[in-house]
Amino acid sequence: MIILNEKHLHDILHEYIFEYYNVCRTHMSLEKDSPIHRPAQTEGKIVSKPILGGLHHVYSRVA
Repeated sequence: MIILNEKHLHDILHEYIFEYYNVCRTHMSLEKDSPIHRPAQTEGKIVSKPILGGLHHVYSRVA
């Protein structure tokens, strides 16, 4: 990923910290939960959402 300027860097870091690290990524120390709790999804089709320009993918279920 090429960072174009300071604003772009800020946007990328914000997306990583607030949308991936704290909401989607599981943490072993939190018993595989994320810092911002979300309910377990047990039904529905699994879909992939690319984040950080496709460097990571978040998988979730949709009805």
